[in-house]
Amino acid sequence: MRYSQYFIPTVKETPSDAEVVSHQLMLRAGMIRKLAAGIYNYLPLGLRSIRKVENIVREEMNRAGAIELLMPTVQPAELWQESGRWEQYGKELLRFKDRKDAGFCLGPTHEEIITDLVRREVKSYRQLPLNLYQIQGKFRDEIRPRFGLMRGREFIMKDAYSFDVDEKAADLSYDKMYKAYRRIFERCGLRFRAVEADTGSIGGTASHEFMVLAESGEDAIVSCSVCEYAANVEKAEARSAGAAEHAEPRPLERVATPGKRSIEEVTAFLGVPASAMLKTLVLVADGTPVLALLRGDHDLNEIKLKNYLDCHTLEMAPDEVVTKVTGAPVGFAGPVGLKVRIIADLAVKELRNFSTGGNEKDLHLKNVNLDRDCQVTAFADIRNVTHGDPCPRCSSGTLEMWRGIEVGHVFKLGTKYSKALKASYLDADGKEQIIFMGCYGIGISRTVAACIEQNHDKDGIIFPLPIAPFHCIISAVNVKEEPVMAAAETIYQQLCDAGVEGLLDDRDERPGSKFKDADLIGIPLRIVVGSKNLADGNVELKIRKTGEVQLLPLAEAVAKVKELVGEALQQAKD
Repeated sequence: MRYSQYFIPTVKETPSDAEVVSHQLMLRAGMIRKLAAGIYNYLPLGLRSIRKVENIVREEMNRAGAIELLMPTVQPAELWQESGRWEQYGKELLRFKDRKDAGFCLGPTHEEIITDLVRREVKSYRQLPLNLYQIQGKFRDEIRPRFGLMRGREFIMKDAYSFDVDEKAADLSYDKMYKAYRRIFERCGLRFRAVEADTGSIGGTASHEFMVLAESGEDAIVSCSVCEYAANVEKAEARSAGAAEHAEPRPLERVATPGKRSIEEVTAFLGVPASAMLKTLVLVADGTPVLALLRGDHDLNEIKLKNYLDCHTLEMAPDEVVTKVTGAPVGFAGPVGLKVRIIADLAVKELRNFSTGGNEKDLHLKNVNLDRDCQVTAFADIRNVTHGDPCPRCSSGTLEMWRGIEVGHVFKLGTKYSKALKASYLDADGKEQIIFMGCYGIGISRTVAACIEQNHDKDGIIFPLPIAPFHCIISAVNVKEEPVMAAAETIYQQLCDAGVEGLLDDRDERPGSKFKDADLIGIPLRIVVGSKNLADGNVELKIRKTGEVQLLPLAEAVAKVKELVGEALQQAKD
């Protein structure tokens, strides 16, 4: 492809509305252009990278035994109503009516559609297992779309769905997809972690997220320093450090704490560490108040608490509810004397003679002990883990914290959708059985953005070769010099003939501008053809990732590039 005939509208200045690196660089590199909030045109360079990811995904899905199809983007309301998600999914589901006043939505996901298809076509155990996938545009009406392709409203996704005769068979399908996902992101050249995760609005019994490691990641994840345990902070298990040493309970003491509300203010006033302070939070679960107790230096994990309570809604109580439950304004709550459901974190078991709110304005209590002074309904793991916590899986490891960008998610759905939509089969004895399902998603367009978040420098993008728009760019330093252009044309043609994707920069621009554009768009290899080196029969090869520059004989340049490309692609597949 010739640069002069291609569509690469690069810009020098960083757009003011682009907050994260991937958004900035994709706009500057001419890969995307905004159409509306969270909706983008994919320009040729961006689309080439997206297609590279798609091809890798397709190859690995096919290898794992999945079969490609394509389902409609527009979905009828009655299927979502049948599954119970029409109202549950919330405002991200873009609902509308056609001219006949029938309800529809733009598909954010396709569990209902695929389950409906399978229940109509699959009748016997002989037709199972079955795994169907598609690569298609999705739409989720995000309340605050931002960060370019990282959190858009319209995006490209691969979604797959497995159907099995029982839970054991479904576990095998899940394991196949898990391994396929690892291969996909390894082939894309990304550093990632597969982490245990909450199932969220999709539902099911278990799930793993695939997180690209990047400082700009929206998600906090943890992994063990010794074993393979990894999880999203929302799901990460906190292991109790063990029973506290016995301490004689001291007499309960009332302490005036005028104007001291926060943990920081109270601990400083009382002269105690945050770890010896009890944090009492008032929440409302499905309309009913509940107390959550945590150590002062720990934070509540609302997802863990919501799952433990098995409630539909969980939110922090408004000030008036806090006052009604505790008898005090916000900042002075404690569990002593309250007749309400109390869930305490496991770490709270270890506390002795701790301090907490006194349920009166400007009052706190010292030397509180749970078994003597209050009634805890239950103990549960309801906190966020922290760096250095003991690993919940092995005896020697500690947890390390990372930032991650979710690019893939696999779910064990069980029978959530098949029961609701009555998707069944006849077993070998002719008895009707419910199908077990799994679902597996990859954000294709988001993977490209996540790759850029992980691979860039001050000059621009540094694409891993497997998903770079082109493998090599040939920069002719002075296109008006016939020998330079002739050599550049020859190299370009030979690269094309060798199966290497080349971009010939044949623009009549200053060398500095060409080099800046080459760095910006992130092509892994660059051959510079200039009259000075060419006079000695040489050209320059630069490796974008390392900055390494090699002077090569003109006759050897194509073979060297072909070798580097072949090694990189093979390494990604191995």
